Amino acid sequence: QVQLVESGGGLVQAGGSLRLSCEASGSTLSINIMGWYRQAPGKQRELVASIAGGGRTNYADSAKGRFIISRNNEKNMVYLQMTSLKPEDTAVYYCKVIRDGDPKDYWGQGTQVTVSS
Repeated sequence: QVQLVESGGGLVQAGGSLRLSCEASGSTLSINIMGWYRQAPGKQRELVASIAGGGRTNYADSAKGRFIISRNNEKNMVYLQMTSLKPEDTAVYYCKVIRDGDPKDYWGQGTQVTVSS
């Protein structure tokens, strides 16, 4: 089992920046992919960015050029640096990890990001 705790959300004006953090604990040795998803009211949860154990990244089109995902494997942390935030980035942001050989997806509880215009 893996436990995930996100932090760093908040209220920011359009054009501002936020850095989200997610710490994994528990059975972390075989964690491979770490990612950030978001869910806005009335919308489906969507991928924002992901990063594999080797460092390869994947971004949603909406995140390209504005968000950067990174990880610290020694600390079992994944980060999302968000810049040039827009009101449409407002959502609950969730951390997710996938472990090698484990069919279960592990999710954090989410952190609210609100971007005011």
